[in-house]
Amino acid sequence: MKTERIHVHVPFALLWEHLDFILERKINPEIAFSSDSQDSLDRVKLAEIAFLFNENGIATTIHAPFMDLNPGALDRLVREATRRRFHQVMEMAEIFRPSVVVFHPGYDRWRFGGSRDRWLRHAVDTFRPIVERAGNLGCIAAVENIFEEDPSTLRDLLGHLDSPSFRHCFDVGHWNLFSRIGMEEWFRELGSFIAEAHIHDNSGTADDHLPIGEADIDFPLFFRLMARYAPEAAWTIEAHSRSAVERALRNLEPYVLERQSGDSHS
Repeated sequence: MKTERIHVHVPFALLWEHLDFILERKINPEIAFSSDSQDSLDRVKLAEIAFLFNENGIATTIHAPFMDLNPGALDRLVREATRRRFHQVMEMAEIFRPSVVVFHPGYDRWRFGGSRDRWLRHAVDTFRPIVERAGNLGCIAAVENIFEEDPSTLRDLLGHLDSPSFRHCFDVGHWNLFSRIGMEEWFRELGSFIAEAHIHDNSGTADDHLPIGEADIDFPLFFRLMARYAPEAAWTIEAHSRSAVERALRNLEPYVLERQSGDSHS
């Protein structure tokens, strides 16, 4: 198994606190930057962490800030703030050299339904230089489904830029909350674009971020679809406490072993 493809969500603010645990367990973090953390970064400390990870064979992905941001915002000032934050996180990518940087697309039909084309045009303009930077770094910029009820806006965004450095992060928990179409149909539309999956469970009523197998999502189907459409994608556990991470890793193990078996026969 290529263990660098298994990641765990870690907010940057908690990275130092859990550094010993990360190094001891050889956990590959998805480092989540908030806007606040970006405003107080110590680049020397960042370089120290990146060096430690490199020395210990630990791979990274990065999650860009998203609160209050929108790459396709109709308000020019919101777009400008979003673009600044996105470029700041790409500076972090230059230090950590992640395989994937995940971004929220910011679209939901209740706010933008009548202005979908304007949102899409602005989002394309926001992501174009980000995708170019990702390509230059040898990483992938990936847009995550959040409130999307179907894949159409993400498909159009990906299609307009048409780059191997611009891909999809499929969040199975968000799909369970907001999608109006089945998982198989979603994968038929976007499966070949998936570079990363966010893995957590819920019962369809709240974004609980539970370990897999503790709520209602059909994970055997999910992993079959991942194996069919995106066998090389990174898997990222999104759990919000150390105990939940431990349970998630334990519950994920049968699927990791199955993936390992698939790798050995490929």
